[in-house]
Amino acid sequence: MCCTNVDFSKFSRHLFWDTDRATLSADKNRSYIIKQVLEYGGDSDWKFLKDIYSLDEIKETVMGMRSLDKKALSFIACITHTDIREFRCYSTIRSNQAPWIY
Repeated sequence: MCCTNVDFSKFSRHLFWDTDRATLSADKNRSYIIKQVLEYGGDSDWKFLKDIYSLDEIKETVMGMRSLDKKALSFIACITHTDIREFRCYSTIRSNQAPWIY
């Protein structure tokens, strides 16, 4: 059960630099918020994220994501004691892009 009135200013400024924080919703933007914190957040951001969402809600959301940074995926798999192969983003890893040659 997530909170309805969340003060997104408690997160680090760089997490939502491209988004108007006033328009963020803890329910509607759950995937975006969790992904940003897992990939770019620090310890304080992780602690605040756990105040908003339960660990089960975070795990459930990440299970359905198509892409996630390898370190973030390893972290959430370790924290939730879940086999990394159960996450959707593990099996749908994007192929490596060839370097752009100009």
